[in-house]
Amino acid sequence: MKKILVLLCALLTLLSIGCRSTGSKETESTHTDSAALDLAHSIQSPADFADKHILVAFFSRTGENFEVGFIEKGNTHIIAEQIAELTRADQIFEIKTVAPYPVDYQEMTKLAKEEQAANARPALATRVEDMDSYDIVYLGYPIWYQDLPMPVYTFLESYDFAGKTIIPFCTGSGNAMTGKEADIPLFAKGAAMRTGFGIQGKLVHSNPVQAKQEVADWLVSLGYTN
Repeated sequence: MKKILVLLCALLTLLSIGCRSTGSKETESTHTDSAALDLAHSIQSPADFADKHILVAFFSRTGENFEVGFIEKGNTHIIAEQIAELTRADQIFEIKTVAPYPVDYQEMTKLAKEEQAANARPALATRVEDMDSYDIVYLGYPIWYQDLPMPVYTFLESYDFAGKTIIPFCTGSGNAMTGKEADIPLFAKGAAMRTGFGIQGKLVHSNPVQAKQEVADWLVSLGYTN
């Protein structure tokens, strides 16, 4: 009788473990499915973005770049185009300086460091003429010395952002933001902020398909759905 009881207890224990394991896998699978957008199907905007006009503004750089060599389209430029496509933005706008940055990577980083030390505001060659018409601004830039490039600060200080929402995104040597994006409202007066996105610049060029999926997965955190 004791042997039978022992066998029954062992069997119940195994069944219990099996049930817990199966439940865990189902939960994980459900979470994964709900956290990804299917790029083969249409993407819906968050309810609070309804009837809002979207601008994707970015600063990017061509020429010799870190880890990717010489490029004719910047890493941030590529991500900006992907965001504009996925969000069905009303306009995409490139922030350009009057004086172009050097093509040579070492020369560019030297100048960028000098500008950062001087808290410079490089003059811009382009301007958003109808900024008042936009409600949401996706703002893209490469990370330079753990900060936003100085021309981006020029851009932020050039407009009235009252009532607008800024959503930052950046490219860099890693796949994370630096924390400096939290200071954007100090320069873009009146702007509200939403969760930003960082991606490795090298990935953007080596695997643009994966990069686009990572952009889409980030958009889920903002409320975008299929």
